[in-house]
Amino acid sequence: MNDLNPQQKIAVEHVEGPLLVLAGAGSGKTRVVTYRIARLIDLGILPSDILAVTFTNKAAEEMRTRIRTLKNAQVLASTFHSLGARILRESIHVLGYKNDFTIYDEEDSEKLLKSCIEQLQIPNEKGFLRSVRHQISSAKNNLITPDDADKEFAEIYLLYQQKLKDCNALDFDDLLYLTVRLLKEHEDVRSMYQKRWLFVLIDEYQDTNLAQYSIAKILVAQHRNIFAVGDPDQSIYSWRGAQYQNILNFENDFPGAKVVTLDQNYRSTNLILQGANALIQQNEDRYDKKLWSGLGEGAKIGVYVAQNERQEADFVANKILNHALEFNLNEIAIFYRTNAQSRTFEDALLSRRIDYKIIGGLSFYQRREIKDILAYLKMVISNTDLIS
Repeated sequence: MNDLNPQQKIAVEHVEGPLLVLAGAGSGKTRVVTYRIARLIDLGILPSDILAVTFTNKAAEEMRTRIRTLKNAQVLASTFHSLGARILRESIHVLGYKNDFTIYDEEDSEKLLKSCIEQLQIPNEKGFLRSVRHQISSAKNNLITPDDADKEFAEIYLLYQQKLKDCNALDFDDLLYLTVRLLKEHEDVRSMYQKRWLFVLIDEYQDTNLAQYSIAKILVAQHRNIFAVGDPDQSIYSWRGAQYQNILNFENDFPGAKVVTLDQNYRSTNLILQGANALIQQNEDRYDKKLWSGLGEGAKIGVYVAQNERQEADFVANKILNHALEFNLNEIAIFYRTNAQSRTFEDALLSRRIDYKIIGGLSFYQRREIKDILAYLKMVISNTDLIS
């Protein structure tokens, strides 16, 4: 507790009732969540009464590890989808499914959807299958049933759901969609889970979609012990249904809620934060806050305008060569908007023999189609390349 700043300490020491933690970038939110769980355990709360929900499996595992280190306790920390799967494995039989259902991946789901389109004798034009798959995903995340959907789309959606049920299978979005339906329609089931987890912590609250938001609200409706952590300034998943308004409406959803702002940034210098603050203040729908740092002013922010992507990549690669004289390469990062941009940067780095690692996607040269083309070219050059 001694390594917490005053605002972090207020959040950690909160016990009962709704609390919203506005956690700016680099403000130590993971520490706050894990310390808060540790404090609840110190107060005599059973680890089995605590539920922590994160957005990635990696974050959930990190949280479990930190809690084990602090308290040698096993707390349920999971993603919303894993939580949904857990609830459905126990209780989906009341919806007419068997508890040993199969979870279809994207490829399985598309095959089943294709069979629905063929059965309905709908022309499967280029891009149509993927478009319908996206519409069904969006409908489920927004809790739209086949009965509520547009007529033409509803026919496919309804048949797809029927076929899934016939196969005793769920797609990934059903893990949320059917969990909400289960909790809403069956009071005995709803009451059981409301009593199971008496303290609920939710990370990245600004990225919840309607289905996730509904699960959270239902689970805490009786005890109201919700500890939500997030930042509307960091909402980046609206394209997949996230509704940042969920965090802005927190105080309306939970009257009497406390709000704590974590505005000390431990990651960046003040010049970077000043630039970020000036930019994000242009947003109208947000909680007002200004991040600050104890790491000093730092280097000035530079701007370089290139004439084309090759010039840009060369500039960045040369910068890295210069920085490599002072810093390790694993301390240097390149951020780009789309994965398609990686190729030009990879070419520039490879030509300078700069080692790199792609995070969150395949290297251009590791993609299957590129490896196939390179293998053919290598065979042309050398008939001794047996691997190619």
